[in-house]
Amino acid sequence: MTVTVKLFATFRKGRFDESQREYADLTTVGDVIKDLSLPNHKLGAILINTFHVGKGLPLSEGDTLSFFPLVGGECR
Repeated sequence: MTVTVKLFATFRKGRFDESQREYADLTTVGDVIKDLSLPNHKLGAILINTFHVGKGLPLSEGDTLSFFPLVGGECR
């Protein structure tokens, strides 16, 4: 199945902004995280077609999967 994967902010470094990728049926969000070597401890929002999702959700043909890193900064 073809899935559009979008990476944001620091996840783009050394990777891509947006990519059409082929995955097997029943591939989960977690499988894509492993495939892209995204660091779990830096994952913030994960969206499929604009809806927040968890890592166990399976993907469907034509989905758009977006990964945002945690927002960091100094608290005062």
